[in-house]
Amino acid sequence: MSLRRRTLLSAGVGLPLVAGCWRAPEVRYDGGWVGAQHARGHRLRDLKSGALPTPAVTRRAQVLVVGAGVAGLACARALAQRKVDDVQLLDLEDSAGGNSRGHRIAGMACPLGAHYLPVPGEADVEVVALLEELGLSRIEHGKRVYDERHLCHSPQERLFIGGQWQEGLLPVHDQPEATLAQYRRFAEAVTKAAALGFSLPTAHAPWTAAHQALDAQSFAHWLDQHRFDAAALRTYLDYCCRDDYGAGAAQVSAWAGLHYFASRHGFHAPGDAEADTREGVLTWPQGNGWLTERLAQPHRERLHAGSIALRVDEGRHEVTVDVWNAPAERAERWVARQVVMAAPLFIAQRLLATTPSALPAAVAQMRHAPWLVANLHIDTPLDDAGGAPPAWDNVLHGSPALGYVNAMHQSTRPHPGPTVLTSYWALGGDNPQQLHANRARLLSDGWEAWSRVVLDDLAKAHPDLPAKVKRIDLMRYGHAMSIPVPGLRGSAALQALSRPAGRVHFAHSDLSAYSVFEEAFFHGTRVGKRLAV
Repeated sequence: MSLRRRTLLSAGVGLPLVAGCWRAPEVRYDGGWVGAQHARGHRLRDLKSGALPTPAVTRRAQVLVVGAGVAGLACARALAQRKVDDVQLLDLEDSAGGNSRGHRIAGMACPLGAHYLPVPGEADVEVVALLEELGLSRIEHGKRVYDERHLCHSPQERLFIGGQWQEGLLPVHDQPEATLAQYRRFAEAVTKAAALGFSLPTAHAPWTAAHQALDAQSFAHWLDQHRFDAAALRTYLDYCCRDDYGAGAAQVSAWAGLHYFASRHGFHAPGDAEADTREGVLTWPQGNGWLTERLAQPHRERLHAGSIALRVDEGRHEVTVDVWNAPAERAERWVARQVVMAAPLFIAQRLLATTPSALPAAVAQMRHAPWLVANLHIDTPLDDAGGAPPAWDNVLHGSPALGYVNAMHQSTRPHPGPTVLTSYWALGGDNPQQLHANRARLLSDGWEAWSRVVLDDLAKAHPDLPAKVKRIDLMRYGHAMSIPVPGLRGSAALQALSRPAGRVHFAHSDLSAYSVFEEAFFHGTRVGKRLAV
C-alpha cells in the first residue's frame, strides 16, 4: 500500500542539497538509514542473468503469499477467516507491513510510511469490516461512530505561508478575488465529476467513457483546458497529487486528480458551508503501522521475513518458488498449490518463469515514484511563527517536501515535550527524467546529505529546529508507489490481471493504478476470498 503522504517542484531534474537560500548552522546529531538496504532488493536483478543457487531445503504450503504488505496481509486474513490455515507469507523486509510500517526513536513510535486512513464510506465494505473487527467503529442508534481515541485530534492541519501558519492547507488569506473565484469554480467542477461515480476502492465505482476520457489526459492539461491557472490553486493541487500519487499534476491523469476529491470529501471553497469541515482521519503515532501490526500478528509463525523471491515457476499441479533467505544466507525452495503475487507488478514480471501477456503490457505503462521518509527526534518544543497553533499535519507552502506530522500529536499529555517529526518527500517529479534522476540521487547520496536536505527545508518554518534535533532516521523507497499516469487506470492489461487464471494470482494496489491502503486491502481480500472457495 501506498505511503499516502503527499516531486519536487524545481525546474531541473536534480534535487538541490539546499532547499532555498537559507542555510542551517552546522549541528551534531545521530541517525542513519533504517529498513532493509536496497541492495537486498537488487539481489533478484543481480541473479537474474546467472544460475540460481541450489536450495538447501524444500518446504510446502497450500497457499504461498509473496509480499507481506497490506495486500498480502489482507489476503492471509481473508483465507484465515475461511479456515484456510496452511498459508505462508514471504517478505523481503525484516518485518511485515510494506509501506505501512512503524518505527521507534527514544521510546516514541513513529511511521516509516503511510500515516493515516481516511474514515471509509459504507461502500468500502472491506475496510469497514476490518475497522469493526479491530474495535475502531460500531453502529449506535443506526449510525456508524468511531472510537475518538483513534480519530485525529484537533487541530488537524495547517499551512506555513507568508511567514506564519494558517489553518487548513488551501491558501486563503490575502488571496485576490480572481483566485477565490477559481476555488469556487473548481469546487463546482469536482461536484460535476463526482456525479460520474468515484469511490474507494475504485473497483466499487463504474468505469465509463467519461472516466476513460479523463484518464487519457494529464491533470495539468485538464486544468489548463478549464482555465484553472491561479498560482495558489495550482500549487495546492500539485501538492495533493504528490501526496496521494507521489508525482506532480503533470504526470498523473485527470481521472486521478479529480478522484482525489470526488472519491472522498470533495473540494470546498472558502465560504462554503462545509469549508471548515475536516475529513475524518484515523491515525496513530506509528501511522498505519498500527493497522499492519494487528493484521500481521495472527500470522507471525507463518511470516518469513528477509525472504527474497527469485523465481516463480507455475506447473500444472503446483507452483515452485525459489527464495533467498537473507538472515540464514541460504537458498530455499517452496512448493505450493497456489501462489499470490502481492508484490509490485514489475517485480512479478521479473519473478515469473512464464508471464501472462497482460503483465508486460501493464508494466510497460507504469512508473513508480521513489519516496524518502525522515523521522526527526527533538528533545524540546519548537518555537512557532504564530497564526494557527501546532497541528498534526504541518505543510510548508511551495516546499519540495510535503511537510511533517507530529508523532506525539495524539498523546494526551498536558504539556508539549520531546517528540518525533516525520517529514515526507515524494520524489516522482514532473516527468520521467526527473523521476529517474531523483531515484538515482536517493540511492546514491549518503544519509548526511539527505538529512541536511530535510533540515534545511523544515528550518524555513522552524529556524530553531537544527539546534534541537537529536537524531534523524531516514527510510528510502526506490519504487514506493505506482503513479496513475494517463491511460493506466483504464488499461485493459490491468483489468486482465485482476481476473483468475491458473495457479498464480495477482493481488497488489498496482492493479488500481495507484497505491493507498484501501486499494491494497481490497485486492488482497478479493484474492483471498476467491482462493477459499
